[in-house]
Amino acid sequence: MRRRVFPQDGGRVSETAQRAPDHRPYFFLSYAHTPRYGVGGPDPDMWVERLFRDLCGHVLALTDLPAGSPAGFMDREIRSGEGWSERLGEVLSTCRVFVPLFSPRYFASEMCGKEWYAFAQRAIYHQAKSNRSAEAIVPALWVPLPPEQLPGPAERLQFNHRAFGDRYVTDGLYGLIKLRRFAEEYEAAVYELAKRIVSVADTTRVASGSPVDYRHAPSAFGKPSGGPRPMHLTIAAPTRHDLPEGRAPDYYGKQSQDWNPYHPDSARPLAYVAQDLVRSLNYQATVSSFDHEAPPEPDQPPARPEILLVDRWALEDDERCARLAAFDAEPRPWVSLVVAWNRDDPQSRLSEAQLVRKLERTMPRQMSQGRPACRLAARGVFSMEAFGQILPQVVESAAQEYLRHAEVFPPAPPPGSARPTRFRLSGPMGAPAPAPAPDHPDTHSRGTAPDAEDTDDGRS
Repeated sequence: MRRRVFPQDGGRVSETAQRAPDHRPYFFLSYAHTPRYGVGGPDPDMWVERLFRDLCGHVLALTDLPAGSPAGFMDREIRSGEGWSERLGEVLSTCRVFVPLFSPRYFASEMCGKEWYAFAQRAIYHQAKSNRSAEAIVPALWVPLPPEQLPGPAERLQFNHRAFGDRYVTDGLYGLIKLRRFAEEYEAAVYELAKRIVSVADTTRVASGSPVDYRHAPSAFGKPSGGPRPMHLTIAAPTRHDLPEGRAPDYYGKQSQDWNPYHPDSARPLAYVAQDLVRSLNYQATVSSFDHEAPPEPDQPPARPEILLVDRWALEDDERCARLAAFDAEPRPWVSLVVAWNRDDPQSRLSEAQLVRKLERTMPRQMSQGRPACRLAARGVFSMEAFGQILPQVVESAAQEYLRHAEVFPPAPPPGSARPTRFRLSGPMGAPAPAPAPDHPDTHSRGTAPDAEDTDDGRS
């Protein structure tokens, strides 16, 4: 006779029981491939694969994943003949936690930067829709790095590596896994890392997203640079206090920066979603209202690249419309126009043709300048996902135009130096910018030194 099981808690089914089973991979292990040393040398990435399998074993023990469900993913699991970029995009759109293995080679890798960006974009969308933080990147030290070598997205992570052990901090997982005398420290660090992965996955619950086209995704690490990469976001939108007559207030707040055109799909103002997306491209992003910006001086070199986010309803205010027209009168190719427009908003859909014509009359230069992606963004971006897809291209265009038009000046030559000096651009606010760093060597084309005698511990 089958035993009946009665629900507890007054007959209510628990949240855990109601929740559908989640068989997505718990983590995506992102790492930089190390080239072999010499012809026929051992595979140096076998140690990363060993770490991956140890993590998977712990995650399976710490969760109720059913047999056959993947605990994690690394690119070695892609089968021959399987679409490489499509498979990576698919897993990055569904995995619960992103685990980057920090090393100098990692941050020099464009592919690793693409993986980071693809996952970070998902977390930003999740936060935009839920208005809850989604910190689902759990970094691990493969090789210790000083903080000054971390790009902005990695530097901003709030993560305490010391919780995994002092030896882990000083030697990294590579040192622990290779040296026999650190076997216990390695096991402890990997177990703590697995616990953190499971905890973050269960608390953040980042929703799955649409796969990013990995081939065309930008890198979260940007390009090698000798100084900060500024990007300013200016918002031209009404507030709840100066809306056009009859305009619904649901999309607005106390200041222009509170404008939320994709409500109710998004619970967060667009300015701060855009700021997070720009930061995920390794820029220092700032935000201000167009209404509070001093008009730029004509014929002056740019102080910074800029994205101008415009709500077409802002043109219904005559004074603001005149200021936008005056802004457009001067050529500013380092400013990229993005018009966020929600066709699911009934009022916007009804008034679209009229407001499009008004924007074309007011800002014809901004509407027609720049790359195809910039002109497309100026005609209207109709969803949060489309906004995230086009923004990196618009940001890159503004940054490139800024580099072409920023003021240059010859730095003073070092005392006693007869060598020609390199010209530098003016900095974000007109101050001299740091000189560019030397080009990075091609780290992917060089091997590593042979292992020391003490490293072969037989744990393979």
